[in-house]
Amino acid sequence: MTADTPPRRVLFLCTHNSARSQMAEGLLRALGGGRFAAFSAGTEATRVRPLAVRAMRELDIDIAGQESKTLHRFLPERFDEVITVCDAANEACPVFPGAASRRHWSFDDPSQATGDEEEQLAVYRRVRDQIRDRIERELLDSGPA
Repeated sequence: MTADTPPRRVLFLCTHNSARSQMAEGLLRALGGGRFAAFSAGTEATRVRPLAVRAMRELDIDIAGQESKTLHRFLPERFDEVITVCDAANEACPVFPGAASRRHWSFDDPSQATGDEEEQLAVYRRVRDQIRDRIERELLDSGPA
């Protein structure tokens, strides 16, 4: 990537924009080294889940200031990649008009985890690590230098 090359714009979509897409946005922003502009949205807006914030904080990535938003605000924008991170969003949004490329990554919904808080947090950590792995393999390793 040269100084005059703009960062690749990536939008992560999920149903509620509360955990998976929020973690993906934070991870790409932190790991991308300025090569990416990361965004996230949902088919509905709710809130960023506290356990997602906590799981990310363990990697020294703060997503507490991120907000849950709907994909409608991004419809007029162009993206190099639009990535759905849950099956429901993939079905609800089969085509994104401003996407140069579209992919689907299926991850379990950590907000559906049961058990005590520590057991639920373990699910958030597992999903976070799976998202990080996909970002590293499919975006960072293949992205512009």
